[in-house]
Amino acid sequence: MAAFKSYRDLKAWQMGMDVAELAYKLTSQFPKHEIYGLSSQLQRSAVSVPANIAEGHARESTKEFLRFLSIAQGSLAELETHLLLARRFGYIQTIELDTMMQMTGETGKIIRGLQRSLNRRLATP
Repeated sequence: MAAFKSYRDLKAWQMGMDVAELAYKLTSQFPKHEIYGLSSQLQRSAVSVPANIAEGHARESTKEFLRFLSIAQGSLAELETHLLLARRFGYIQTIELDTMMQMTGETGKIIRGLQRSLNRRLATP
């Protein structure tokens, strides 16, 4: 189904892993009372990005892969919202927010490119 042998070969998955790693580093600085709140939500949305890319790649069809890539895009939007809240609450600095927003933006672009490529494959008989 997929042109790549492994999801680990996908730039989108690699970037998603980088985003998740940085998200965990950032949340380690959050107040302890946020461990089950914003910290947890931010981590979950960050981890969801590469996890959905991997799961979609493992599915049997291009349509299924596209569905999981769409979920990964939604998780990126959720992550950005959590990051913006974290900045409003003073849990992260503006420079950290800017770095993460740049990373999520680039990851989203790569995912959209992958989606376009897969959609072209579906359109070609």
